[in-house]
Order: sequence, then C-alpha cells, then structure tokens
Amino acid sequence: MLNLKLTRYQWTVLAAAWLGWGFDVFDGLLFNYVAPNAVPTLLGLPLGSPEARSATLYWTGLLTSLFLVGWAVGGVIFGVFSDRYGRRRTLMVTMVLYAVGTAACAFVTDIWQLTACRLIASLGIGGEWAAGAAMVAEVVDEKDRVDAGALLYTAAPFGLFLATGVNALVAGNLLIESPETSWRFVLLFGLLPAGVAFLVRLFIKEPERWLAAARSAPPPRIRELFNPVFWPRTRSALLMTFVALLTWWSCNAFIPVVSATLGQAAAAAAGLDKLATSTLVESWKTIATTSFNLGGLIGTLLTVPIAKRFGRRPMFAVYFGVAALSLMATFGLDIGDESRLYLYFFIGLSVFGVFGSFTYYLPELFPTRLRATGAGFCYNIGRVVAAVGPFVIGSVAAAGAGGPQVILNALLTLAVVPLIGLLFIPWVIETRGQQLPP
Repeated sequence: MLNLKLTRYQWTVLAAAWLGWGFDVFDGLLFNYVAPNAVPTLLGLPLGSPEARSATLYWTGLLTSLFLVGWAVGGVIFGVFSDRYGRRRTLMVTMVLYAVGTAACAFVTDIWQLTACRLIASLGIGGEWAAGAAMVAEVVDEKDRVDAGALLYTAAPFGLFLATGVNALVAGNLLIESPETSWRFVLLFGLLPAGVAFLVRLFIKEPERWLAAARSAPPPRIRELFNPVFWPRTRSALLMTFVALLTWWSCNAFIPVVSATLGQAAAAAAGLDKLATSTLVESWKTIATTSFNLGGLIGTLLTVPIAKRFGRRPMFAVYFGVAALSLMATFGLDIGDESRLYLYFFIGLSVFGVFGSFTYYLPELFPTRLRATGAGFCYNIGRVVAAVGPFVIGSVAAAGAGGPQVILNALLTLAVVPLIGLLFIPWVIETRGQQLPP
C-alpha cells in the first residue's frame, strides 16, 4: 500500500512529526476517557447517578467545544509562527505547551480550573499539526509525498490507542478502588510529549525549502488566503475540513460516554453488582475505541491508493458517502448494544480515515511561504464550526437525562453532515499529479 524510499534523515523528520502528531491526539483526547469520573468528582456529584450522567454529557460537550475553539486559535497563530520562524521551533514550543497543559489538569480542584488548563493545552495541540505536515511535505521527495503524508496521519490512531491503553491500565487498576482519584493519574501521562520535544531539538533542522523562502519571500499574511489567486484553494480546503471535523468531533467526543451509558444499561438489565458493572463499562469503552481506532488506521492508509489512482476529489466523495452510511447503520439499526460498539470500526474507517488525506492535500494547495499558514488556518479554523456539534449533541443528550436511546438518536442526526459534504465535491481543487508549489 505504501512505497516509501526515504533517506535516514527523512525518516528522522517523519518520525519526529509522527510522534508530535500522535502525542497531540493522545493529549487532546485523554480527557474524554476520564470525563465520566472527572466531571462528577469536580462537581461533587455521586458517580453513576442520573445527575452525574447528565452533567457528564453536558460538560463533555461544552469542554470539547471550548477545546476546539482553543485548538483553532492555536492552529492559526502557530501556522503563521511556523512560516515566519520555522517548523522545528514551532514543533518544540507547541509540544511543550500541550504537554504541560494536559498534565496540569491532574491537579485541578474545580471545573473552571479544568477548563483553563484544557484551553492552554488546546493552543499547543492546534499549532503542532501544520508545522509537522509542512515539514514532512518539504523534506521528502515529490514521489514520496502522498505516502509520507498518509503515514504521518497514522500517528492519530496511535495516539488514540495509547490513550485507550493508558486509561485501561490506570483506571483498570485504580477505578474500582478510587474512581475519584484514578482520572488524575491518567492525565499525568500527558507530560510524555515534552520528552519528544527535546529529541526534535537535537536531531531536526529546518527544511531547505523554508530557509530559502524565509530569506527571499515577504512574511505571510492570513488575508492572502482570500485573494483571487488563493481563494479557490482556500475554499476547497475549508469545505472539506469543515465537514470532516464537524463529523469526527461530534462522534468521537462521545465514544467513551456512549459505551459507558450502554454498558451501565446492560449491567442494570442483567442485575450486575457495582464491581461487575465497572468492569463491563471499562470493557465496552475499550471495544468501542479500539474498533474506531483500528478502522481509522486502515482508512488512513487507504487514502493513498485511492488518491493516487482516482484523485483527491473522488476520494473525498467515497469517504463522505461511507461515513453517512456507517453513522446511519451504527446509531439507527435495531441491533444489540455490544454489536453496535463493533460497528464503530466503519465509522473509524471513513470519519477518521479521511483525515489521512489532509496531511498531504492541504500542503499541496499552498506555496512554501504560505504553506503552514494556509494549512494551519484551513485545518484548524474549521474547529470553530465543529465546536457546535459536541455542544449541541451533549446538550440534547443531557436534556434527555442521558438515556441511551436519546444519545443514539442525537448521534444518528450526524449522518446529514457528510451527506451535505457530498454537495461540496464540485468545489474541490484536484491536485493529483501536480508538483508541490515552490
């Protein structure tokens, strides 16, 4: 599927960007795994109570939405920073920022402190992606650009697998004994990316493409993305990222909550005790997230042959079509709840997998002096729009007292988003077979 022939240094750059993006996703989503315990604890609500479930849904949606706004702001700011001051420096600064912000969440004493720490982390998480994607696109050879870009995005499933594993390891050992404390230990693992940042400083240098552009080209301006020359490309990127981001975040933010709610309902129907209920809930969380992540990994790699053989425009059409069908099947079919969790594989294949294309498609649209600015702006500003999804779904589900069917119905409505995305396909700029703009 992938045919990469890279030098040792090119592999080093790809590895650094891969780790940066993987830990970016790891830190960004670690909170979602512990929200069912963290939110009630900080609000002083009994774990597992109807009030706790309703509050968890509401605050998960609200915090995710605020997190996405911070992510968008960080992406825009550090995209410009990367074009002005370098890819390497941006990678280091952003990784330290989101590592410290996530780990600080472990020490909060109320929900507002948690919100502030999450916002700090979101700035760094938003800024890392554009610098890493631009660096890989500029360092590897033209023939390897698509393969390297897709391989870079496989770090996202890695980040989710790691978050799942850390939560299972820590919460699995401490949850039953002290659920009010275990979530803090999970969030402390957010410090891991800080160590990788120092490796970036030791082994990575600025791309020659960027150095040449920095010496001769004027500094980037965001307003340039909207001039007649670049607007069609900016519009293409924005439409695709808006659809992908709104679907992904509205869906993914609630995977642990959905699986926990379904697990609790199944345990209550079976008359399980507290210990058995907790074990079942954690097991169902792992099933859902693993299915989603595995589908995302395969879907990410599949963007390579589809994009190379058929082009970027048909690729987006295929992924949006499959996304709509998978959402309707997972949340609309009358099937067993455990079977529903396994269907998250197909959501991951499409909703998650399409993001494997953005690491090569967005850098293809803009010249070197505007590459991180354009890619960072288009990839991240869509999160402001995407922020509406988790808040609305969380509020609707909370209004229904967190009932399983209410949550499923709310998520079923997401299928309309990729269907709307299919209407935008004619505006997609096709870059298949083109050289990276100088």
